[in-house]
Amino acid sequence: MIYRGVLFLALILFTGCNFFKKDTVIDPVARVGDHYLLKEEISRLNTGNRSSEDSLIYINNYINDWAQKQLLLDRARINLSASKQAEFERLVEQYRADLYINAYKEALVSKSMDTVVSQSEMETFYEQNKANFKLNEDLIKLRYLSVSKEFTELGEVRSKFRDFSEDDVADLQQMALKFKFYSLNDSVWVRASEVIQKIPVINTDNQDKYLKKSQFFELSDSLGVYLVAVNDVLNRTETAPLVYVEPTVKKIILNRRKLEFIRNLEKDLLNEATGKKEFEVYLEK
Repeated sequence: MIYRGVLFLALILFTGCNFFKKDTVIDPVARVGDHYLLKEEISRLNTGNRSSEDSLIYINNYINDWAQKQLLLDRARINLSASKQAEFERLVEQYRADLYINAYKEALVSKSMDTVVSQSEMETFYEQNKANFKLNEDLIKLRYLSVSKEFTELGEVRSKFRDFSEDDVADLQQMALKFKFYSLNDSVWVRASEVIQKIPVINTDNQDKYLKKSQFFELSDSLGVYLVAVNDVLNRTETAPLVYVEPTVKKIILNRRKLEFIRNLEKDLLNEATGKKEFEVYLEK
């Protein structure tokens, strides 16, 4: 009799202390089954410069999306086989591991890998791999300018543009505000497609006629007058000059250096763990 009284009292005490109740969910916004969307998560949403009404619509849409995902996930867990769920869990674990590992590798690469690529290193790589740097369109070195058809100083500009002495260049730059557009740097390689896009009187049908080495020409249309002087041309299928592919060469060198850095990192990590007895293999020989 005493035993039953003690047991009954214990049950009352445990019940009063919420012993059999589930953990209390703090500030829930929505629930789907046993899943809760908390106010804390909603507060992290970036509503930007939306009005109060738009923010409310945005939050409601977020809640509905969350609910749909939870409902679909619950249905998937009920209907998918145990083996399929186990397969997905392995994939999730692998993805999580890859995220951590890749983030760690990238941090080490950023902190410790030498990212300086010398000019001589790029030249050596370029010479050894020239066959991989064939052009797929023409490259042009040229200067050009455009003025309106009513421009009154065209004769002077034309003369200076053709002769192009240091003084001429300085004078043209002084007059540049009078031009519709211009480029006086004829030592830089540009793609033929860029030239066609910039100078409307040149197109794919006539580019071979006009874009020739050491050629000056003047064209006009309803929009204005165009002066063009071609300094040099590299035809498609020719080898791209190093100065043009330098960013690509540098990127390739750094990618190769990164792969080598990571290979050495992984090798050193394994050797260190083996030396410290942190890594052991128990396969029978």
